[in-house]
Amino acid sequence: MNVWTRPALWWRLAIALSAGLGLVLTNSSLVYFTIESNVIVLGYFLGAAYWMVKRGTVDAPAPRLRGAAVLFITITGIVAHVLLNHGENPLPGLTSGPDRLAHWSSFLLHYTTPVMVMIDWLCLKPRNASRWRDLPLWLAFPLGYAIVTETRAILFPGFPLKYPYFFLDPTEHGYAWVAGQIGQLTVEFVVLAAAVVGLDRLGTRVFARRPAAELS
Repeated sequence: MNVWTRPALWWRLAIALSAGLGLVLTNSSLVYFTIESNVIVLGYFLGAAYWMVKRGTVDAPAPRLRGAAVLFITITGIVAHVLLNHGENPLPGLTSGPDRLAHWSSFLLHYTTPVMVMIDWLCLKPRNASRWRDLPLWLAFPLGYAIVTETRAILFPGFPLKYPYFFLDPTEHGYAWVAGQIGQLTVEFVVLAAAVVGLDRLGTRVFARRPAAELS
């Protein structure tokens, strides 16, 4: 098998390019979940491309890590679009205005990369590799991110960007409100994680009848 001729390799390299370019163009720091999730995606898909070339396979490695990357970047996209951007059209600002690079970075990190990763999850192999028992492990990262953010803000009050997101900031509403926000998001992330596994199973059935060459 000549993996260099397979669309799967080039698609995964394109995902790495999208995440990498978004990270290069941004001026945001690693304290943002957006940046952390895109770093994970960049690292995973660069590693996946290397594995594919080395082993001559179209199957991505480490299915558990792949599923985690899918969940984290999907969380990034949904939270950004729904909670932070309030569902606004992300396209204005990409072609004009003084902050075009910032808009392009945001678009790549919050929209392009999540959509490409989800397409990879739905269409490319390996299929049916996720397990329901992986959900607690996947969810530990976003929950741990929230706990670390709150703990860091308490222990280091002078830390810049103590609260990267408004729903983690207790200044106006108190810690009980923040706890409620985290609890609500946790429930939503559980549903989202289950959807990630479910879509893997659904994709397995949908694409099972197609020739392997179409999927890779």
